[in-house]
Amino acid sequence: MSPKQATPPAADRYFPTHGDHRYRVHRYELVLDYRPGPNRLGGTARLVCVAGSAPLPEFALDLAEFRIGRVLVDGRPGHYTLRAGKLRIRPAKALAAGAAFTVEVQYTGNPRPVRSQWGGLGWEELTDGALVASQPIGAPSWYPCNDRPSDKASYLLSITAPSPYTVIANGRLLTRTTRASSTTWVYEQAAPTSSYLVTVSVGHYETVRLVESNPAPVPFRPVPQTAYLPARLLPEFTADFGRQTRMMHYFESLFGPYPFGEYAVVITDEELDVPVEAQGMATFGTNHLGGTRGSERLVAHELAHQWFGNSVSIADWRHIWLNEGFAKYAEWLWSEHAGGRTATAHAKAAHTLLAGLPQDLRLGDPGKKLMFDDRLYQRGGLVMHALRCVLGEEPFFRMVKEWAAVHRHGVVTAADFTAHAARYTARPLEPLFDAWLSDTALPPLPVAAD
Repeated sequence: MSPKQATPPAADRYFPTHGDHRYRVHRYELVLDYRPGPNRLGGTARLVCVAGSAPLPEFALDLAEFRIGRVLVDGRPGHYTLRAGKLRIRPAKALAAGAAFTVEVQYTGNPRPVRSQWGGLGWEELTDGALVASQPIGAPSWYPCNDRPSDKASYLLSITAPSPYTVIANGRLLTRTTRASSTTWVYEQAAPTSSYLVTVSVGHYETVRLVESNPAPVPFRPVPQTAYLPARLLPEFTADFGRQTRMMHYFESLFGPYPFGEYAVVITDEELDVPVEAQGMATFGTNHLGGTRGSERLVAHELAHQWFGNSVSIADWRHIWLNEGFAKYAEWLWSEHAGGRTATAHAKAAHTLLAGLPQDLRLGDPGKKLMFDDRLYQRGGLVMHALRCVLGEEPFFRMVKEWAAVHRHGVVTAADFTAHAARYTARPLEPLFDAWLSDTALPPLPVAAD
């Protein structure tokens, strides 16, 4: 278990068929070739893994229905079957408890989204290109993985595509090499990353570096920020994302140093229902541009996820309110900082909205059906506001910053958070957390103590 990981992983009740808790992955190295016309993906995935506390006579990876060329374990052929999204592998010799081992999977096929109650998840073929939107279980649509949010690993992604296309993936661009009519893009995300937060965008994009016009006096290194978008959308983008560099500085002042090496935004040449979060990246649709900063709350929301959800990750999907509550409250904080509605006004509006909706959501364990319900986001934001009211300004923001620092690149549960928050006040917080997380009835609107 990582020293940053506060709680050992357990089976995810929402997605019990995803992931294999008998081992963990340390690193993924994906060498892929993608042809947009026929939507053809092929390549090799190499995984560096560590067995758990028991010997492994066999283990499983999550993978959609690709054609498998070969499977090697420590360089030797392994017996395998691929059925119902599970690539089950039996090595030539059982792996010892605690042993490091490598798995290599060669595969080809036509990637398509994983079916779910929220529609297709994962690799999505666009009119001219592709993107990946995997939350929560779409990662197996394009690469073999141990698909559970608590199993975080580093990634090296080498992706070859026809040269007219730009390829964007997580992390730092190491090399870009053109041979004949194809270009290979190599990215590395060294920070531990959950499988659903790995992404790729393939399209015809202009590259824009976001420059800080008036850097704020925060004692952190500048964060390289890059945007990729269709050239015709540059004027609207400049208006809609013009305050993102200021937003980065503000969030660093609240949450601590940005946890990754860079931040990228992609404006894909399609409309998207919602933006797509990924590690060190976010993808927006053309409908999120308009030249009036009409979607700036979403810009704030996705940026805040880099601290809460991506660096500090949940052990399983039952705790999703932690990701979304922090990100929703970050929207309200940015609004207040930028001269819009105050966080208190946003909290009042959210409370009024929730009061008129069904009272059947248990925030601390919403169930698979309601885990992306808008009420979870609003109620999660209200939990943060309630804590701010109870703790007071200075203890609350110190609590938030230290939460992000202590669990940087780690894995947490709601119990970890409630225990952490309790350290910043002499008042018992159990009644607050019971009312907001365990009860379905909406508690009263939080009000700051005198």
